[in-house]
Amino acid sequence: MTTIDPSMYLQSSQANKRSTPGTEMGKDQFLQLLVTQLQNQDPLNPMEDKDFMAQMAQFSSLEQMMNMTKSIDTLVQSQLVSPVIQYSHMIGKYVSYDIKDDKTGAVTESKNGKVVAVSQKDGWAILELDNGEKVYADAITSASDKENAGNSDGEVKGTPPTKGKDEEAT
Repeated sequence: MTTIDPSMYLQSSQANKRSTPGTEMGKDQFLQLLVTQLQNQDPLNPMEDKDFMAQMAQFSSLEQMMNMTKSIDTLVQSQLVSPVIQYSHMIGKYVSYDIKDDKTGAVTESKNGKVVAVSQKDGWAILELDNGEKVYADAITSASDKENAGNSDGEVKGTPPTKGKDEEAT
């Protein structure tokens, strides 16, 4: 009866599992390399315990760094706040915005409205107003809790904040 050499089977199964070569060595590749090194070591001159322990420590460090990277990626993704959440505080506020001429970019009209909803399109926040219009959040020129509370003449009311004691006025 013909027998199949197990070493040939192992090589063919590993060939099917091989990933595309890359610049980074993952923990699976590192562990596979370590196991291969142990399998193919010289039995008359085996790897010393300290070398094996150093490699295991490297493996452990690699695994911890990969876990930390995954955790940081998760944290970064959670910090990327949706524009809807970011601008939801605008609901119920009265806003002013300018209508600009498409060709010249000049302001043709200033309008007001109360924000009734917030949506997003292509990552940009869109404020939906009680007058039926939808305005990009970055087009808002003023926002207030009260209707018509913004200054229409552009004049700034009040006094500017004073400079600190260690700052000199210019």
